[in-house]
Amino acid sequence: MSAVEPDAPAQGEPPATAAAQDDGMTWWYRLMCRLAGVLGGISCAIAGLWNCVTINPLNIAAGVFMMVNALILFLCEAPFCCQFIEFANTVAEKADRLRPWHKAFFYCGMALFPIFLSFTITTLFGNAIAFATGVLYGLSALGKKGDAVAYAKLQQQKKQPDEEKQQAGT
Repeated sequence: MSAVEPDAPAQGEPPATAAAQDDGMTWWYRLMCRLAGVLGGISCAIAGLWNCVTINPLNIAAGVFMMVNALILFLCEAPFCCQFIEFANTVAEKADRLRPWHKAFFYCGMALFPIFLSFTITTLFGNAIAFATGVLYGLSALGKKGDAVAYAKLQQQKKQPDEEKQQAGT
């Protein structure tokens, strides 16, 4: 490394974005969320197309929204699937900068809208994986589970002042 490049990554390492470092997600959990997003997009697209094969206008509207949801999931989670769209990479970069809880609310909300529009088995199961993607992002926003030893030490520290107060009162 030279003085000109003090923060350059080591050779062979991909440059990490600031959002990827801040969210605290491990690589395998991030991959699982992306895979759930792609599978959610596939299920939304198939169920949305199936939902459009009807004469009920609410089912058709729900099917169209499900296909739009599939496109949004593909744009945000797997932009390589949308190479024919010029702005796919910029949308994916902006989606990567979002906090996990933002993605959770967005994905869960867009998965629930077609269900409220037309409550059928097709819309329910078609949006289930997209909703699960939002739940996975929501769980990542909660953070890591605490260490049992550190929790026990914290509880012990809380008990010590109580014991001192009891001894001083007697």
